[in-house]
Amino acid sequence: MKNVLVIYYSQSGQLEEIARNIAKPFLNSEEINVTFHEIKLENPFPFPWDKDSFFGAFPESFLQIPRELKPVSEAILNTKFDLVLFHYQVWYLSPSIPINSFLKSNDAKKILNDTPVITISGSRNMWIMAQEKIKNLLKDANAKLVGNVALVDRVGNLISVITIVEWMFSGVKKKYLGIFPLPGVSDKDIQESDKFGEVMFSALKDNNLNDLQPKLLAIGAVKISPYLVTVDRTANKIFNKWSNLIYKHQKNRKQLLKVFNVYLFLAIWLISPIVYILHLITYPFKLKTIKKETRYYQGV
Repeated sequence: MKNVLVIYYSQSGQLEEIARNIAKPFLNSEEINVTFHEIKLENPFPFPWDKDSFFGAFPESFLQIPRELKPVSEAILNTKFDLVLFHYQVWYLSPSIPINSFLKSNDAKKILNDTPVITISGSRNMWIMAQEKIKNLLKDANAKLVGNVALVDRVGNLISVITIVEWMFSGVKKKYLGIFPLPGVSDKDIQESDKFGEVMFSALKDNNLNDLQPKLLAIGAVKISPYLVTVDRTANKIFNKWSNLIYKHQKNRKQLLKVFNVYLFLAIWLISPIVYILHLITYPFKLKTIKKETRYYQGV
């Protein structure tokens, strides 16, 4: 009997749905014992979000400052797992605060030590740099990253900004104004995510997790947008300056967050289209670099 642990943090329920769909092949096997662990904060963030909480989470999210979590059960802590399916969200280009808090905890270090881990993210579209941060945290926990699946909102960048923000502030996953597409990872992609679970299950059953990622890539586990990679990297540099400025000046925190809010609006609606045009112009001259980066970010 093999033991599989499914870890997730979900506010809207989307990531939990993804986690349970991917876990189906494991749940359907009499040879696998599956345990679910939902990461919970002692003082949870609101959902739906209010504006102050949403923007107020920015500095600590980006700087990866942990918060107090509810404890992991003794049953999980005392079990040696053969595989961990680790599901996470991206907040402000970093792993969400609950996910970051878990990975930095002693409980995580005990659970993940010398254990194969598959990361599964559900995000709007920019997850590349967050995954790099996850890799570092897993390394610190002495975990073995053997696979990665990145599920994203497939609609255009600016449209998804509108739909995701509406969802986060209303708490309802619906077509905004009746004309915009549904926000988040599509229902089709969520329902079909068990195909990734099938490949993961086969690899675990055959004791061949080291060769898993190419098999996941063959069925569409990770798609790379060179443009979004550029935006993600650039925004990380800018967010680093903003987050440190706000975090180090707590007396002016509210005022600085308001200025950041304005900056973010301008960056999304004015700067990012310019960056996209520049990306298109320079694309032919960066093909070799883009291919190299794509291979790296699709791997583990």
